[in-house]
Amino acid sequence: MSRIKEFTLPDLGEGLTEGEILAWLVKVGDTIELNQPIVEVETAKAAVEIPAKWGGVVSRIYVEAGTTVEVGAPIVAIDTDPSAGPVPSDQPGPAPSAESLAAVEIAPTEGAVEPGLIGGPAPGGRTAVLVGYGPKVTTAKRRPRVGTAPAAVSSPPVVPDAPAPPVAPPPPPPVVPAAPPAPAGRTNGPVLAKPPVRKLARDLGVDLATITGTGPLGSVTRDDVHRAAAGATAAEVAVPTVTTAPAAFDASREQRIPVKGVRKLTAENMVASAFTAPHVTEFLTVDVTRTMKTIEKLKERREFRDVRISPLLLVAKAVLLAVKRHPMVNSSWSAATNEIVVKNYVNLGIAAATERGLIVPNVKDAGRLSLRELAEALNTLVQVAKSGKTPPSDMAGGTLSITNVGVFGVDTGTPILPPGESAILAFGAIRPTPWVHKGKIKIRQVTTLGLSFDHRIIDGELGSKFLRDIGDFLTDPEGTLLTWA
Repeated sequence: MSRIKEFTLPDLGEGLTEGEILAWLVKVGDTIELNQPIVEVETAKAAVEIPAKWGGVVSRIYVEAGTTVEVGAPIVAIDTDPSAGPVPSDQPGPAPSAESLAAVEIAPTEGAVEPGLIGGPAPGGRTAVLVGYGPKVTTAKRRPRVGTAPAAVSSPPVVPDAPAPPVAPPPPPPVVPAAPPAPAGRTNGPVLAKPPVRKLARDLGVDLATITGTGPLGSVTRDDVHRAAAGATAAEVAVPTVTTAPAAFDASREQRIPVKGVRKLTAENMVASAFTAPHVTEFLTVDVTRTMKTIEKLKERREFRDVRISPLLLVAKAVLLAVKRHPMVNSSWSAATNEIVVKNYVNLGIAAATERGLIVPNVKDAGRLSLRELAEALNTLVQVAKSGKTPPSDMAGGTLSITNVGVFGVDTGTPILPPGESAILAFGAIRPTPWVHKGKIKIRQVTTLGLSFDHRIIDGELGSKFLRDIGDFLTDPEGTLLTWA
């Protein structure tokens, strides 16, 4: 049995077929142990560290960081018995890949390739290249420039059958005064100018025939047209003038970002959701002054002193309690069976912005958690998401989601539903705002909620009641806990 083991990219679940090598945690020659993390891979779900299947010495790394690899492809070779000495010759290294074989070119025999052509002759009058067939075996021709005579074509002389009779010489032409020499940079024939320059001349009412071109081969440039439009004289044309160079809008001022991994999957999911589920969004502006006071009270309690408390905690609690009052909101549409699937559990998703794109990990069975347990779960979820280590299992099976756009100073939004969910709540920024409270205008802490929902499942009445109950809780969390819980 070979002591050199090829470690292939494993199936990371969730139907994923490929992953990108983000970073190698080992190098060739390193001694590793069983289950030691050796490589960090980003899939369409998240970035994960993959442990080694064997202990030993890393003998070869097949793919570099930044490469996308299909599941089952070898990524590293491990010598599982390094103490046995050099690898025997009967255990050759892995066979070269198809890509490396494709990159090998066989030198043609002397004289087999015509000068100026690519490769050798191939069927159909084409030239054999690395893959397929290239251009036909012909000499490149260039169309004649406008205003010039076509190049003479070499051909055998035509010999007449009989000598032609002598022709009397024509009379000498009359003497005509010589025409003045053409201005510098101009030639007889049509004016040379690019289409944008011709359009500019038409727009400015300038006759190109009256302009002396200063460009290549006497062509008229944009500056020539502008000078002519301004009434510049021929003498002024020869004097260099300072002009403002037009801005260059080309690839040198563009950035191209490959769409892959989490960002690619997010884009595909958002497009599928937006054009599958009929979205409706409703808004509710809420006085959350009492919510903010409740948060301060919780921070002072002994049970919460070692856990971070934020308004998101009470928003999440409001959503969970509202779901108990309106279970249909926590459901999904099954096109395969033509059914509405109502979930008796809430896997509460929290949208998180990461360097690799937007992800929505969820707290499993959040409705069963106490307020302290919910606070811990939310903190852990956010911290893991920011580190980029969220496992695919944490993003699977979501039933209802919250997106906290308020942390960016945004008032609210119209979020798109995550696939398979029927509702998502946008939680906006909390701002001190003039508000009518007990018949008087006072400065209160106010926020705006935006609820997007699937109108196939949730009609306007149900969506409005659900959003109203969330608002009622945030208006008076302590009072509603006593009556709802």
